[in-house]
Amino acid sequence: MEKRRRRRVKACLVVWLITAFSILVSSVSSVDDKCAACNAVAEELELGLSNEKPRNHLDMRHRLDSKGQRKGKVIDYRVSELRIVELLDGLCEKMQDYTLEKIDSTRREWIKVADWNNLTVDKQEARAYSKHISSYCGSGLNYFVQLAELIKKGSIRSGDVSKVLCQDLSKHCSKTRLIEREYVVRAVSQYPSDSQLSKD
Repeated sequence: MEKRRRRRVKACLVVWLITAFSILVSSVSSVDDKCAACNAVAEELELGLSNEKPRNHLDMRHRLDSKGQRKGKVIDYRVSELRIVELLDGLCEKMQDYTLEKIDSTRREWIKVADWNNLTVDKQEARAYSKHISSYCGSGLNYFVQLAELIKKGSIRSGDVSKVLCQDLSKHCSKTRLIEREYVVRAVSQYPSDSQLSKD
C-alpha cells in the first residue's frame, strides 16, 4: 500500500512535469519582462503557501509484521512529496488569471484578474497576455523542481519565494531589480489614501 501511494504521488508529479514541458514546447514564451513575470508566478506560489492548511502527518503504516504490529513510516506532511504536488498542481493554469496592466506610458505590471467581464482594456489582448504568462510558467520547469526541493527541506520562509525563484534559481531578476521593486512597493504603501488626504 505504501509503495502504491508513493508510485501514485510520483506519477502525479511526472504528469505535472510532462504537462508543463508540453506547454513549453507547444508555445514559445513571448514575455518581454521575465523578471516581472517571475515575480507574478512567485506571488501565486506565495499565495498557495499562505493558504496551506495544517495537515496531519501521512501515516504509511499499512502493513503488519509477523507479530501483528503496524509497519511503515509516518511522514511529516510539510516535507512530503504530496505537499509539493498539491502546491504546484495547476500553478501554470492559475497563471491564466493574470494579465498585463498599463501603469503609465513606459511601465506595465502583471495583475490577477478577478472578473474578466469587468476589464476595461481589450479582452482579447488581455487573454493573449494570460496565455503568455502561462507559457512562461511552463518554461520554468527545472526551476520549480529545484524550488520544490528547497520547500521540502524547509529552506524557504514566507516572503522568500520571489528572491529564491527569480534571483537565485532562474536569474531573471538582478539583485538591484528586486531591491527597486521592494522600494516601490514600500513607497506606494506609505502614501496616504485619498480618504486620509480629504480628512487632513
